[in-house]
Amino acid sequence: MAKVAQLSARHEAEASWTATQAYVLAVACLLLGVALGYLFRGSASQAAAPSASENAGFHQGLGDGMSGMPTPEQLKAMLDRAAAPLLEAINKDPNDVTSLVKLGNIYYDGKQYPDAIKYYGQALKVQPDNADVHTDLGTSYWYTGDADRAINEFRQSLKIRPNHPETLFNLGVVEWQGKNDPRAAVKDWELLLKANPEYPQRQQIEQFIAKAKEHAAKS
Repeated sequence: MAKVAQLSARHEAEASWTATQAYVLAVACLLLGVALGYLFRGSASQAAAPSASENAGFHQGLGDGMSGMPTPEQLKAMLDRAAAPLLEAINKDPNDVTSLVKLGNIYYDGKQYPDAIKYYGQALKVQPDNADVHTDLGTSYWYTGDADRAINEFRQSLKIRPNHPETLFNLGVVEWQGKNDPRAAVKDWELLLKANPEYPQRQQIEQFIAKAKEHAAKS
């Protein structure tokens, strides 16, 4: 299952905001901190996240005279170090989906979204019916500011798993924030709750639905 509890620990969307979208974000921030600015990852990608040993390269170097937050260059070097054994694996086997997805995850978590897009895309060439990776690719597109490609990937995911809760949540966020369509977001989130009655964040989704309806009524 996706790391639902870490919704508010995900990265802020790097998109261009209209006045209406800024209002939407302000409402969401008042409701649940900055939660609506973040998206879920697909459950399979979470399951395939690098182990502590595989991720050791990401942290290596922190004790080598580096203090405080790493610079972008230092962060990229750490990401590349963590990715090295996975790159070696896919050089041996270009169809190693597990390694490709792990590479996507490493760069996603490091906010290197173009690299995440690259490896998620390669994984989907090998395994096109992986709904979770379509979701991960969609979130990566969203964080590069490409709402249309994000929506396309979420819809591809839903063709494979029509009631995928994380995908439905993400689709609603992007349709509301990225396309200024709160009514579409309401439709997505109501389907999420109908298809997944035991959804752990049900109360939060119900609050999002109420706010989206308020925005739709004013627009």
